Amino acid sequence: MHSFTLAILLVLTGILFWRLCSGHLRRKKLPPGPMPLPIIGSLHLLGNLPHRSLHKLSQKYGPIMSMRLGSIQFVIVSSPEAAKLFLGTHDAVFASRPNIQAGKYLAYDRKGLTHTEYGSYWRSVRKFCTLELLSATKINGFAGMRREEIELMLEEIRAASMVGKVVNLSEIVGALIEGMTCTMIFGKKNDERFVFKNIVDEGMEAAGTFNLADYVPMLAPFDLQGLTKRFKLLSKKIDNMLETLIIEHEEQNLINPKRPEEMDFIDILLSLKHQYSNTHDELSFTIDRSGMKCILLDMVAGAIDTAKTSIEWILAVLIKHPRVMKKLQKELKSVIGDKQVVEETDLAKLSYLHMIVKETFRLYPVAPLLVPHQSIEEIVISGYNIPKNTRVIVNYWAFGRDPKVWSENWEEFLPERFTDIEIDYRGNNYQLIQFGIGRRGCPGMNLGLLNIGLVVSNIVRCFDLELPGGMLPIDLDMNEKFGLTTPRVNPLLAIPVYRC
Repeated sequence: MHSFTLAILLVLTGILFWRLCSGHLRRKKLPPGPMPLPIIGSLHLLGNLPHRSLHKLSQKYGPIMSMRLGSIQFVIVSSPEAAKLFLGTHDAVFASRPNIQAGKYLAYDRKGLTHTEYGSYWRSVRKFCTLELLSATKINGFAGMRREEIELMLEEIRAASMVGKVVNLSEIVGALIEGMTCTMIFGKKNDERFVFKNIVDEGMEAAGTFNLADYVPMLAPFDLQGLTKRFKLLSKKIDNMLETLIIEHEEQNLINPKRPEEMDFIDILLSLKHQYSNTHDELSFTIDRSGMKCILLDMVAGAIDTAKTSIEWILAVLIKHPRVMKKLQKELKSVIGDKQVVEETDLAKLSYLHMIVKETFRLYPVAPLLVPHQSIEEIVISGYNIPKNTRVIVNYWAFGRDPKVWSENWEEFLPERFTDIEIDYRGNNYQLIQFGIGRRGCPGMNLGLLNIGLVVSNIVRCFDLELPGGMLPIDLDMNEKFGLTTPRVNPLLAIPVYRC
């Protein structure tokens, strides 16, 4: 009886709160949107693939759409023109992040890059990660490592091709990207104790779930979706892995201190407390142990997930469209000649490869809903009032399906559409914002594009990829699984045919 009475009180309180909020917001000119229900708002409209549901709603209500999810006010942005207003013209107003459960449990209470609110600490972290891991100098320093790892991957696939074995390209690519990422950050490839790609996949799926606790706070104690428990278990696994790696580095440095030029990223991060350089003085005074772990996790998750998922989609579309595959192989033969491996310096010459990558980003974006932004002050945009603390979701998935931008053949996978169009990866025209844009744009874009280009070009140059069981390319399943990022529902399986 006590639980029943408590539940009734919570519901009545929620209805009262909803009526008060609704009355207040009606006096403001919000963007158009669906009428919310008591308590849950419009959460029931999201479905299993929210990016698709929100796209459909935007076709009714427009590219700047207002929605209340639970008790939280949202604006959904669904076109490049609208994105330019929010992430370009008024970028400073929307540069912060909301405080959500995923940030609390999976980001050490928001101490890294992804979930941290906008401010001096976030700027210090971004500067540190850019200079010490993601700068051109740092990336170029690992060119030899990348070549060695790619050669090992090609040999693994070649061995399978000799016996007609079906290979799991998703697994192979994931292991490659994970190994290269861990070498850059931790100074060595991961061993059996640390399988980051699996825990990253699980974390991305959990973090992308629309969590009732974030939108209807009074339901948080009940953990109706089991997400709080899941976050806590994931957090413990992640923390144990990172703490072990940090302790190993600390012990090794006590026995045999490294010179500055020998330090890996985790060494440099640990040295902040010793103020090894005045370049990061501000961060050295504010960072703590959990902050270090969060930065490491952000770098590992960001580097692994975006690259491996992008490569998986690109290989899938190449298998599904043999004409495009053959045209790319012809370009590779022309540019690379008889070299054994596609080099990093070759990538700039592969214009058709870049068209394929862009077209895949358009139709199969890794993050269809960009990480939510939050307004730090009230603002009027296009005549609509956007209150302070409004959360903004950019539905990038919808951008690639706008016939006003891509013409009526937007459904067709056609890399050639980029032949005479100046659209770059940086999203300066807001049509391709795979890596975000503005203050919150991904600082690891160059590393991600490099890994994507190298892996795809080397696999396609050396192998034809046939589907198992006599499956035709047209029958390849291209459905996605929703999360903070959206991988394919099923792993990509193929029979490689050696052609070098």
